[in-house]
Amino acid sequence: QVQLVESGGGSVQAGGSLTLACAASGYTDSSYCWGWFRQAPGKERGGVASLDFEERASYADSVKGRFTISKDNAKNTLYLQMNSLKPEDTAMYFCAADPWTAGRVVGGTCPLPDYWGQGTQVTVSA
Repeated sequence: QVQLVESGGGSVQAGGSLTLACAASGYTDSSYCWGWFRQAPGKERGGVASLDFEERASYADSVKGRFTISKDNAKNTLYLQMNSLKPEDTAMYFCAADPWTAGRVVGGTCPLPDYWGQGTQVTVSA
């Protein structure tokens, strides 16, 4: 059973930076799509950034140029570096693992996530 545990959320002012981390355990196959999703109050959960099975990154248009997804395979940890944060980035952020998608991913969204972390809150004030 894959387990994902996020950390690193918090409150920052607009223009600030945060780095989220997601510690992964319990998986034996490295060919997953790994992703970050977010959900603001009253809105649907949506993809933010993803790494496909060949570790090619893709991003939602709203975060391109500001967010960077990366993975440290030695530590089994997924990261999301978030710079130039805006109030509209305020949301609960979730990491996810998709064991089904074996191809290039676009738009920052792993299409079939089966495993989710518990989420970490990011709040950006104006």
